[in-house]
Amino acid sequence: MARSGPQVLDNLNRLAGTHQTTLPVNKTLDDFLGQIGSQPLADLRTRLLRNLLRQKVFDDARLLGYRLVLIDATGHLRFHQRHCEHCLVRTHGSCTLYLHQVLEAKLLGPADVVASLGTTFIENPDQADVPADAGVERRKQDCELKALQRLAPQLKKDFPQLPICLCGDGLYLCGATLAVAQDNGWKFLVIFKPGRLPSVWAEFQRLLALCPEQKVETVLPDGTRQLYRWVQGLSYTDSEGRTWTFNALQCEETDPAGKTTTWAWATDLPVNRRTVVAIASRGGRKRWCLENQGFNTQKNSDLRLEHAYSHGEEQLKAFYYLLQIAHLMLQLREKGSLLRQLAAEVGQRPLQLFGSLKNMARRLLESVRHLAWPEEAFSVAAARRIQVRLDSS
Repeated sequence: MARSGPQVLDNLNRLAGTHQTTLPVNKTLDDFLGQIGSQPLADLRTRLLRNLLRQKVFDDARLLGYRLVLIDATGHLRFHQRHCEHCLVRTHGSCTLYLHQVLEAKLLGPADVVASLGTTFIENPDQADVPADAGVERRKQDCELKALQRLAPQLKKDFPQLPICLCGDGLYLCGATLAVAQDNGWKFLVIFKPGRLPSVWAEFQRLLALCPEQKVETVLPDGTRQLYRWVQGLSYTDSEGRTWTFNALQCEETDPAGKTTTWAWATDLPVNRRTVVAIASRGGRKRWCLENQGFNTQKNSDLRLEHAYSHGEEQLKAFYYLLQIAHLMLQLREKGSLLRQLAAEVGQRPLQLFGSLKNMARRLLESVRHLAWPEEAFSVAAARRIQVRLDSS
């Protein structure tokens, strides 16, 4: 029997609770995922998140008592030939691409950790009733909003008691999103730009001038000055005739060189002198964590989000969920308390122990192959006693 190390089969059997006599080959995982489908992996992710929530790992990132759930879509896979009936089709001149995209809901934690909470795969039916002459941006927006209608019930089912505040870009400032939030008892905090609701934006700016006393000024240690202003009770009537009322806040930031940048958000959170800074700095501006710590890390690291790990439709979805679980584990290892505690025991900084996260993973793999792991490494009771905390300093 070929072995990649003298202990690998025994370690894997004890870890999985199996009694295999031969090692898996390169197609074993793909075949296995094809048999079980993607749903068991989605369920595993949900159980992991529920456990972390029960352990209060994400508590320090709450905003006014709510959990920030960052929502956005991203490209997953791209093919030059039709891969399946669910492919989205994009034509650029003479080039036609067949795409797989996902709408992600990621829970924001301390230390800018982002954990995949819910996923909806954006598929061909989502663009079925979009006008044929619609531009790429219109198609993208319609597909994302339709996918949100499927994602929201899934989130509510998996986390019925979680106090959620949806956080997204300007696309989500519309009646469809506000209805989703209201129907599920959630809050919302989305980017507010002049072009999204022009008349409401104009009213916002007019009312700001009439409320000069509604402001808070702060100065950061590097000399950057921030001016926070807000207006309460803006009104908006959507395309279905529903009237919505929300608050809006604006942050003007001027750096030491004199360059000023302005951000604005719409929300149904209570905005006042005590809350405006937290809503902007710990809420609205954290939306970028989804892009930076989330999508960019998964695409530009060895996780390789845009790599087709299989050609089977269900396997591709299963690998996607596995990747989300792996990314969560990496973040907990990098930013969690367990590695810091281990380093403190030997008087070193965390990464001094192994040199890098990649080197740490390589050494873990080698230990599976060549070391007989002790019995306590497989103890469920011992694992339940482990408490992870995230360093937000």
